[in-house]
Parts: sequence; C-alpha cells; structure tokens
Amino acid sequence: MIELTNTTSSRIAAEFVRARTRAGSPVMGMVMTLIIVVSDEDAEAAMSAAQRASREHPARVLGVILGDGRGSARVDAQVGIGGGWGGEIALIRLKGEIVRYAESVVLPLLLPDSPVAIWWPTAAPSDPASDPLGALAKRRITDAASVGRGKSNAMLTQCRTYAPGNTDLSWTRLTPWRALLAAALDQHPLKVTRAVGVAERISPSADLLVAWLCDRLKVPVERATSEGPGLTEVVMETKDGPIRIYRSDGRLATFTSPNRPDRPVALKRREVPALLAEELRRLDEDDVYAATAAKLVALHSPPKKTARKKS
Repeated sequence: MIELTNTTSSRIAAEFVRARTRAGSPVMGMVMTLIIVVSDEDAEAAMSAAQRASREHPARVLGVILGDGRGSARVDAQVGIGGGWGGEIALIRLKGEIVRYAESVVLPLLLPDSPVAIWWPTAAPSDPASDPLGALAKRRITDAASVGRGKSNAMLTQCRTYAPGNTDLSWTRLTPWRALLAAALDQHPLKVTRAVGVAERISPSADLLVAWLCDRLKVPVERATSEGPGLTEVVMETKDGPIRIYRSDGRLATFTSPNRPDRPVALKRREVPALLAEELRRLDEDDVYAATAAKLVALHSPPKKTARKKS
C-alpha cells in the first residue's frame, strides 16, 4: 500500500496505474467499482469483508472515510493492489469541507464502462438513492442489522425510501430460509392458513420475513419472540398439519412436514463477506424485495379512516 497525503483524485488514479505496472499487470480483469462508505473505527472490518468478497468479484474498491467536515479540505489515501485483493484498493480519508462533496473525489476514480455498487456497512443514509454517493451506483447495499440503535426503524426507513437497485443485507440473510420454505411448499402443495415467524425481539430479517410471507401467502402471519440467535423458527399451518423449520443454534435446523419424518437441514448463519458477495452477483432490480419492502411499510402504516357519510 502506498501512502498519499494531501492528495487528489488524479494522483490516486495515477498511483493505480503505477501499482499495476509494478505488479506486472497493466490490465486487470476487474468487473465493477465497489464504494464503501464507512467510519474510521469500522473501516478495518468493512475492508476485510470486501477483500474476501473481491475474490469472487474482482473490483476497484474505494473505501471512503468521511471525517470532520470543519476546516480546510484534505484528502489522504492508501493505494495498492494484491495482498489478497482481487483487484485494486484505495482507502480514502476526507476531512474539511470536501466531506460535503465526497462524490467529486470518487467520481473520477470509477472504472469506465462497468457497473458501480455502494455499501454502507453500518449507518446508511435514510434515502440511499438520493445520497450524492449513492446516486453514482447501480446497486446500493445497506445493513439495518448493523446500526447501533433502532434496527427495526432503520429497516422500515429503508423500505419507505426503496428505489430500484436498493437492497439490505437483512434481506440477504433470508435467502436460505426463503429457499427452504419455497421448497417445502413445492413438496407439499397445500393451502397455508396462517404462519408464524419466531426470532430475537429486534431482528430486521424477521420483520422482512413476516412481510414476505404475508405478501406471498396472503394469510395472517404472526411475529413471535425467542432468545435467538437471529431467526429461530417458521411455522406454516395447513389442513394436513404444520410445516415447520426450527433452528436453535444458528447452524442446524430441523425440518418437519406432514406425514414425513423430521430431517436435519444445514442452515448456518452466514458472515458478512458471503452476504456481500451474494448481493454483488446481481445488479438488476430485486422485484421480490421491492414487493416485500412495500408490504412491510403497509403492515406498519396506520389503518385508513373511512369517511362517514352525511345523512
């Protein structure tokens, strides 16, 4: 990694070229630009997760640390390639008035003719698509489960401001659960009369699961609480008996269905690098997430009052 102090976008771009030349790789097969907007204290963990994801998705990774917005503008950066990364890496620290115009630093560093994704590992804007950095990206990734306080409210806010290209890792965590539940209904094409989702008291993923089941099954879905970890149980009631997936340890689940013996199913809680890699595989709009987000907002909206007719 090369240290650049009080630098500019053009000097960072030039250092990318020099780094590739030193490595003997003037051309690299990078498929996208990944922008990571992160605080200084969370930068190491976020960049480590991105490094692991970059093995599947070689990218130019631009870590952007927004510092104190007061004072004169200053841009410092660390630039390099290799070291376990699947592409190029720049960790950029912004201070002073330039913090308000971070997109002016990032825009010249985007790979030409390739998609852009942005990830907020912790706190995210309330409307990612309208954020100046978010507007540069085709895919905008948030994580309501990682905010310090108000996780459920953070998830609801992201759903209210949903725009094509938005997603949240709380939704990505549900992929194995949704696959199992869909497969269960394929094996048992029965009418579901009601359902229950059981999880920790505060779980954005469980909130999304309830909304998804409501939207897809068109039946009442109850949200119950457990000690965790995370999502622990889903039960779908049918006339032949319950279809149940129960996971108490975050690793192995038990699948119960009518007239069949119980069976174990691998259902390990996944780490952030695997979740990030999954989201970077698709850059088009996720229609199912869009419908689920709209349903979650509807479930938390006050009922509309009906106007009384005047006699």
